[in-house]
Amino acid sequence: MSDPAQLADINEDEGVAALPALPPSPEPVAAAQHHHVHMSPPSSPPSSYPAAAARTVRKRSHSSSSHVDIDHFDPEGVHDLRRSLSRVDAGLGNASESTLAVPNSGPFDFEKTLRNVMKKRETHGIPNRELGVTFRELRVIGLGAAASYQTTFGSVFDPKNITDLFRKSRNPPLRDILYGFEGSVRPGEMLLVLGSPGSGCSTLLKVLANQRAEYHQVDGDVKYDAFTPDDVRNHYRGDVVYCPEDDVHFPTLTVDETLRFAAKMRAPHTRFDNATRSDFITSITGILETVFGLRHVKKTPVGDAAIRGVSGGEKKRVSISEALALRSLITSWDNSTRGLDASTALEFVRALRIGTDIGRLSTIVSIYQAGESLYKLFDKVCIIYEGRMAYFGRADEARQYFIDMGYEPAYRQTTADFLVAVTDPNGRIVREGFEQRVARTPAEFAERFLASPEGTANRDEMAEYNQRGDPAERRKSYRQSVIMEHASTQSKKSPYTISIFMQARAVALRRIQIIKGNLATEIIQMMTFVLQAIINGTVFYNLKESTSEYFSRGGVLFFALLFAALSSMAEIPALFGQRPIVIRHAKAAMYHPFIEATALTVVDIPITFITIMIFSVVLYLLVHLQRTASQFFIFFVFVFVMALTMKAWFRAVAAALGAPAPAQTVAGILLLGLVLYTGYTIPRPSMIGALRWITYVNPLRYGFEGIMTNEFHTLNGTCANLAPHGPGYEGIQLVNQACTTVGSLPGQSTVDGNRFVELSYDYSYSHLWRNFGIIIAFGIGFVAILLLFTEYNMKVAGESSVTLFKRGSTAYVLKEAEEKADSSKPGSIDEEKGRAPSRGTAAGSGSDGKEEEAALADAPAMKDVFTWQHLQYDVPVGGGEHRRLLDDVTGFVAPGKLTALMGESGAGKTTLLNVLAQRTTTGVVHGERLVNGHALPADFQAQTGYCQQMDTHLAESTVRESLLFSARLRQPPSVPDAEKEAYVDQCLKMCGLEAYADAIVGSLGVEHRKRTTIGVELAAKPRLLLFLDEPTSGLDSQSAWAIVSFLRKLADHGQAILCTIHQPSAELFHSFDRLLLLRKGGQTVYFGDIGKNSQTLLNYFHSKGGYECPPDANPAEYILDVIGAGATATTSIDWHDAWSHSEEAGRVQKELEQVLEDGRRNNAVDIERHSEFSTNWAFQLKELWLREMTRHWRDPTYLVAKLMLNITGALFIGFTFFKAKSSIQGTQNKIFAVFMSTILSAPLSNQIQVPFIITRRVYEIRERPSRMYSWTAFVTAQFLAELPLNIIGSSVYFLIWFWLVSFPGSRAGFTYLALGIAYPFYYTSLAQAVAAMSPNPEIAALLFSFLFSFVITFNGVLQPYVHLGWWQWMYRLSPYTYLVEGLVGQAVGNSQVVCSAIELITIIPPSGQTCGQYLGTYMQNFGGYVVDASATASCQFCTISSTNTFLQQNFNIFYSHHWRNYGLIWVYVIFNICSIYGLTYIFRIKGVGGLISSARGLFARK
Repeated sequence: MSDPAQLADINEDEGVAALPALPPSPEPVAAAQHHHVHMSPPSSPPSSYPAAAARTVRKRSHSSSSHVDIDHFDPEGVHDLRRSLSRVDAGLGNASESTLAVPNSGPFDFEKTLRNVMKKRETHGIPNRELGVTFRELRVIGLGAAASYQTTFGSVFDPKNITDLFRKSRNPPLRDILYGFEGSVRPGEMLLVLGSPGSGCSTLLKVLANQRAEYHQVDGDVKYDAFTPDDVRNHYRGDVVYCPEDDVHFPTLTVDETLRFAAKMRAPHTRFDNATRSDFITSITGILETVFGLRHVKKTPVGDAAIRGVSGGEKKRVSISEALALRSLITSWDNSTRGLDASTALEFVRALRIGTDIGRLSTIVSIYQAGESLYKLFDKVCIIYEGRMAYFGRADEARQYFIDMGYEPAYRQTTADFLVAVTDPNGRIVREGFEQRVARTPAEFAERFLASPEGTANRDEMAEYNQRGDPAERRKSYRQSVIMEHASTQSKKSPYTISIFMQARAVALRRIQIIKGNLATEIIQMMTFVLQAIINGTVFYNLKESTSEYFSRGGVLFFALLFAALSSMAEIPALFGQRPIVIRHAKAAMYHPFIEATALTVVDIPITFITIMIFSVVLYLLVHLQRTASQFFIFFVFVFVMALTMKAWFRAVAAALGAPAPAQTVAGILLLGLVLYTGYTIPRPSMIGALRWITYVNPLRYGFEGIMTNEFHTLNGTCANLAPHGPGYEGIQLVNQACTTVGSLPGQSTVDGNRFVELSYDYSYSHLWRNFGIIIAFGIGFVAILLLFTEYNMKVAGESSVTLFKRGSTAYVLKEAEEKADSSKPGSIDEEKGRAPSRGTAAGSGSDGKEEEAALADAPAMKDVFTWQHLQYDVPVGGGEHRRLLDDVTGFVAPGKLTALMGESGAGKTTLLNVLAQRTTTGVVHGERLVNGHALPADFQAQTGYCQQMDTHLAESTVRESLLFSARLRQPPSVPDAEKEAYVDQCLKMCGLEAYADAIVGSLGVEHRKRTTIGVELAAKPRLLLFLDEPTSGLDSQSAWAIVSFLRKLADHGQAILCTIHQPSAELFHSFDRLLLLRKGGQTVYFGDIGKNSQTLLNYFHSKGGYECPPDANPAEYILDVIGAGATATTSIDWHDAWSHSEEAGRVQKELEQVLEDGRRNNAVDIERHSEFSTNWAFQLKELWLREMTRHWRDPTYLVAKLMLNITGALFIGFTFFKAKSSIQGTQNKIFAVFMSTILSAPLSNQIQVPFIITRRVYEIRERPSRMYSWTAFVTAQFLAELPLNIIGSSVYFLIWFWLVSFPGSRAGFTYLALGIAYPFYYTSLAQAVAAMSPNPEIAALLFSFLFSFVITFNGVLQPYVHLGWWQWMYRLSPYTYLVEGLVGQAVGNSQVVCSAIELITIIPPSGQTCGQYLGTYMQNFGGYVVDASATASCQFCTISSTNTFLQQNFNIFYSHHWRNYGLIWVYVIFNICSIYGLTYIFRIKGVGGLISSARGLFARK
């Protein structure tokens, strides 16, 4: 395939590094040192192209696109590259054809270089290729409505909903996402796709990139030059690539590793001049890193949210470079500038322009808020209006097209904003005289364009492009080029370039690099293994070869196998994290997905080998297992192979499912089954027949049998308890005694290990290597399943784009969406982004904003002026040093004024906002902050509103509930609730949210979420001021305009507003009254009026030495450029000094002094709150508890998962120990039935921690700084909201489990109190205590698992109390000691034991004595019974007759302790509850750092 970065091997001729495959067209890049990189047609096509296939070259002189210097990002690097390439070319043999430039002879000529490249390719018979796309009558149909009802726990079980679900599954509602599209994108062209969110931009980009799988149906004629979409998917997939808006890369790979891998996977087989693959890869990677300015970060990890890496702009350039290294010919970039400021976005599109020009690519881009300079880089533009094509054609003609139609751009409105505005009924301006003639609906726009000269020109261009020569010849030439690039061992029809073996080698190397980049994780995992080996090795330390420790040997072997095998379950989230990357690479034809799974498996083998080896050595030596070399290595091999097998199994489960949550649920249930049916907790002979089959499909069972028989094969344990013995049996002979251990023989003081495992577990040493072979077979099978699902399950879990409403809502938005879905009318919503079925009136109520205006007029106006003078803010940076973030900042915000706070990144905009709003937690603030000239009131935070950049809300609440919650907790309690509700309705109208009042906040689009954020603050009735931080960040131009217009209306009705905004459009900028402009270092550059059309502001900067602002420039971008804050801007003027000494600064100071003087004549602002919070603690608790219960009710996934875990666990454990007998083994089974029940608290606790931390995040980010409620009320509400759910779950568990195991019905009362009441109290409080000190759910899960391993290990079941040795103090400390003792002692104690035949021991009585006579004294002293007391030949003796004896001797469990234990459980519950409050205070409220500072201060005073 062709190489887009064809600079890679410009320096090649005979004997020089190989040339990468050619630029995809026969046209050279016309570029010189002072020229722009762009295409110019050759005089004639190369002879390698058939004459019929010669392309009709479209003249580019009329193109609107600006050209970009190739040295834009790294001038020095490109200059060095030119010199090096020139030197190489100067030494080439054929001066007439090869010598391009010599040192000191002028600029390096890329055009000549590439002409020479093409001559070489022609000489070597390598055909070139390029690819464009044409589409006609394109229609995309999706499933479902754009709005629906929120699913609740009740609706899940509603028969009517189940019926509707079944009906919709058979006849799903359909809707048109796109309808009636036509156009073409030629090689070398860039197409900009514009439209409001939900209009269909993402869908168009995906379909043109041949990504069709997620849509119900795609109709129309789409051609990729001479190929169909099926041809491209099956054979040329790598030539057409879709790039999502997020830059998805492996974060631990460096930039260089990422690009080298991409170049390696698509490196062509045919390379001339005997070049190696390594030469090609190194060359193309170096060129890309140089041209795109990545040389300085080539060794830096790409990074992500958790791993620090390159900057956002650099990451975008990595994505571009990767796409170029892949040599794709058509690339779709979906909203890739999201979250970038204007200068970085411009860098990104400039990089695309360079790539398109050099590579002769077809580039399609969708962008929100595109600036004018960015827009000019495109050749064509497509305007989408609710799924219809409003325009498709030349970018430089689009503006005039809509002006001629009858629409008028606003003053200084950018072309892109104007083009999107015409598709918004609220944003477009109709020219005078055109009111009755303009198109208004999506269908009218589409029809008007198709009938226009521009529409005809578009169709003519499509026809011209499609008629370029014979399609058969073009296909033949294209295929020939592809075939020549394929590896010799790769199928010629395969879309992949290199062979399977080469893919495997490259992906395996990448896997090693990923691990190397994240070495800390591997080390931590290894240390975890070592730590667990040490802990459990000391728990089972130095086991004696005695029958008393046979049970302990089984326990430690079970632990070794289980821990090693199940450690891979933690990989499931990471596997889902990398899946989008792997699928994207597979769609780009880089490698088969199964190759990644293979590499993961293969590379993991040596790591697992080392880890398991260390683990095994430490554990084996501490426990003192059988110390022969053969037995150790058999133990190690079994544990090692089992670890690999189970890793493959859990990876296969993850590969088979589409999201982490169901994968972890399924894995958890399977884990329970695997553990139960290993043969340790319940031996095979004791299993019920209906479930015994599980042991045959459980690989752990074969592993456990293998290591058990290996250990016991040479073990001949000394009997720890011979019967009879003691008083009355002095001098008795061994022949008349027998060991009480299963497998003993009369007259022997030892018990053969082989016989013990055979009778106890039905295991045999002869099965050792058979079992090993079965494990290997399981491993191979699991790997095969893993590879199969990895290759064919290409689904990636994505968030829903449906706007959800609470059940019972009658919102018109909901009805409109359902009607559109039912009728499947064109003009519906884009399923990726669309969450607003209508962009009609802001409120969507059809009132044209009248109700909004009326509500604003009724809102209370502000009368107070907030001022700040000489503000300085210093923060500690370590080593006793401080950094000044704000430096002498002065200003004020007056009622009725909309003040903008601007500056470049790092200027201190958000910092100033936080300082003014008293939201800083560190550092020292100097200067004055006053209201009306008086000190700030004590409740200043409560009297102001603060809208953060991130819209942080509880996702399950409705918009109305969010506003009402704020009003009830922040307005004074003296205000009646009815009045608060009425004011909330007023706020909904003000914010244009009336139609979305019942919408679930988490399902809203960005604009409506931002409006909700503002509404929540307005609902609190802030008296003084409204702060907003970046309210337009991440919004499209129309949504940004809607938000700023709303702020303008608020200000016009008396609100005082201070708002940070990052490089707004001119249209947005003109909505503000005043500007505070900062430069880096937090210094003021300007503060004052903006003036009409920004004239006051522009005149100031021009008068101080700045260049004059061009008429068509954006004033916001101009002022940043003038002060040296642009991407490449510099300045020689000290603008802070210029402001400090200016007349304007003097006038501001006088104005400020006048404001202060006027304010001091009046009284200070009243303090509305005389306590920290507006409402009392009980009211806060009630509101928080109701909100939390509603939140859980609307999260059926959470409740159903909790319920199903209890039900599934109860059924599994109950049927596993079904009707446990009264034998010794049956008694032990009942103990394990209780023990396994306690293990369920681990997954149940992990479930609890996630919503706790999510809700806490909302509290910490937004609600705590607003002083809405006490943190103690929050913690209490969280605990009380979880309790009913967990008590119900445990009660359901008890009802199923108790009678399945067949515990005595008379014991049910206490068991329910312990298991159904105290137990959920315990694990709920413990889970929240751990979550209280954890920053995120992942850390909480790790901490809980670590702590839980202690309480499980030391509760006396796995290792009985008498054998714990030094760890007996942990037995006393573990709460599960008392839980297990209480449950087991009461449910199992005070019962009779009836031994099974295997458990009976045979004792030969002395001659002349019956069994009753011989054993009577022993039974009186130690218990037990004989089957036949009159027998004389042999006695069938059961060593235990009462469960009390068995429990006391073996597990230190006493029936009489059960009420004591129940009380102790509540002691632990109280301790846990106190810990929730204490740890929350230490880690989240005061902070560890705060406590340390307080302690230092205390000691300093002493």
